[in-house]
Amino acid sequence: MADDTSRLGNRYCTPELLTWVEGVHAPHDEALEQAFTAPGQQGMPAIMVGPSEGRALELLARMVGARRIVEVGTLAGYSTIWLARALGPGGKLWTLESEPAHAEVARRSLERAGLGASVEILVGPALDTLPTIERHGPFDVVFVDADKASYDRYGQWAAAHVRPGGLLLGDNAYLFGELLGDSDRARAMRRFHEAAREYFHTVCLPTPDGLLLGVRKAPAA
Repeated sequence: MADDTSRLGNRYCTPELLTWVEGVHAPHDEALEQAFTAPGQQGMPAIMVGPSEGRALELLARMVGARRIVEVGTLAGYSTIWLARALGPGGKLWTLESEPAHAEVARRSLERAGLGASVEILVGPALDTLPTIERHGPFDVVFVDADKASYDRYGQWAAAHVRPGGLLLGDNAYLFGELLGDSDRARAMRRFHEAAREYFHTVCLPTPDGLLLGVRKAPAA
């Protein structure tokens, strides 16, 4: 149930409550903890998803039996580990990172997690590297957590390359509270929402900064 206060966006979560819940449902092992703390230790922006969001990504990928996953935005490989652990036998994850230094940190994270063989890191602007993996599609899951001004273009790519019943997941869908603003990236994010609704059955889950969840519609007969 909810009430009028929580339906308007107010939350009853406290830091203490969140820590307890994450410890129960999304505990870190050594590999996850190292990937989670790597940005702060390596001078990278600590902008990865939280433990509960990472666990949600894994469970959603498991629910659709994912064997081919694309991640746009790798950072230190934290969300990559969660997603790669959901892969079925023989599955593969392609993760795209524009910064070579970040990609190298992620590569070490994945090796520590024992996932190096099932994950390929592509370095360079995602709009350049996405076409190079299209031959491996259609894909079961596309997760977008990268430069916000290009979300609309990433969403268009996903609509063309996710199988019917597959998932589009977009983090930061509230755009840090700027979604309704007049900036270029706010307009791009709104286009991402609107185009996703056209090609996917969608909802925006109220995670701390919003997670768009879409299930690819079947092509029109």
